[in-house]
Amino acid sequence: MMNESRGALGMKLLFVHQTLGEFGGAEANIRLAASELKARGHTLALAHLHTTGRKEEEWRRIFSTTYALRHSGDVEQIATALAQFAPDVIYLHNLTDLPVLEALFGAGVPVVRMVHDHSMYCLRGYKYNYFTRKVCARAASPYCVFPCLANVVRRPGGVLPFQFASYTDKRREIELNRQCRAWVVYSTYLKDELVRNGFPPQRISVCVPMKIAGAEGHTSSFSNRNLILFAGQVIRGKGVDALLRALSKVRAPFECAVLGDGNHRAYCERLTRKLGLNGRVAFHGYLPQAELKRFYLEASVFVMSSLWPEPFGMAGPEAMRYGLPVVAFDAGGISEWLKDGENGFLVPWNNLSQFAARLDLLLQNKELARALGKEARLSVQRFDLPGQVNTLERLFARLARPTPLNRAPSISQELSVCL
Repeated sequence: MMNESRGALGMKLLFVHQTLGEFGGAEANIRLAASELKARGHTLALAHLHTTGRKEEEWRRIFSTTYALRHSGDVEQIATALAQFAPDVIYLHNLTDLPVLEALFGAGVPVVRMVHDHSMYCLRGYKYNYFTRKVCARAASPYCVFPCLANVVRRPGGVLPFQFASYTDKRREIELNRQCRAWVVYSTYLKDELVRNGFPPQRISVCVPMKIAGAEGHTSSFSNRNLILFAGQVIRGKGVDALLRALSKVRAPFECAVLGDGNHRAYCERLTRKLGLNGRVAFHGYLPQAELKRFYLEASVFVMSSLWPEPFGMAGPEAMRYGLPVVAFDAGGISEWLKDGENGFLVPWNNLSQFAARLDLLLQNKELARALGKEARLSVQRFDLPGQVNTLERLFARLARPTPLNRAPSISQELSVCL
């Protein structure tokens, strides 16, 4: 149960997420927010199902206690975490385990959900059709089963290449998550998706914590290498194959570094050779953040070729910290930070010719690239970590205070949007 005497300072916050350690954008968000909250004197614990093998010791230094679920449905370990840690607030991240969710919502502790992506309300998890790449604009409904067939999902490493996801379980997951006292998202686009699925807008906050300070004094050299940089997972939704086809249309000399890994890498490496781009496009695999820096400082432009609707697209603003302009398709929430002709170029969805033309323009006009990059660097200052975490801290403090049950709806009226 909630510790009613604790108040705003020194709160006990239980993070719940499917993994411990670095992997993608969700994990970066958790690490940054948790680090800042710990620095402010709050005590943090983490309940998780898996580990990633990446920077796990750093995570264990942030979280005073970690509770590893031994298997799916391990409600005993969750009960142990709740009893031993006695959190004031549960900060729920990506987790689909229904028994564990039911245990969390039945504990009498306020739950705040950070919605990182589309997986909570989409059976496929990415709101677009894998085969046609058409973006879905529907709420979760029986349409997901037929004709969309979103319940047929890939099965990595199984005997069969696919398996069936349960629409009934997805509906139950949505209903459980509606019991949260508040939700936090990266973008207005993602907020609109939640509203489309029946979540009350007045209880949804937009918050994008980023570490801006680490790039101070470091700006790209815009060297003569004409380096085009991609950083992210190499999966089909990220559109690396579309990027390669656009690069085949670029006339200016260039190099392209693809930083990241994923199940679409082998296909993209074959496509690179097929398009005659070998020697100009290099796949470097996953690199830790410290090693990414040297690429940012050498690049002339950062690219985001996502064709799935990005909930936000954190990789773009991360590159903007180094004064890099971004060229990206208009997909999901990207338009909320990428302003066409101001801090980069926003290209109509899957328009390969225009994507290539924008790259050519920036590679051939370094003065323009620097000007857009300067504006890009200024534009991401609004995401600076301390200011963004202020919103989380105020939200947690309000929910952790003793509040009569009949006043609970009034709490939602106080939520602030930090963008």
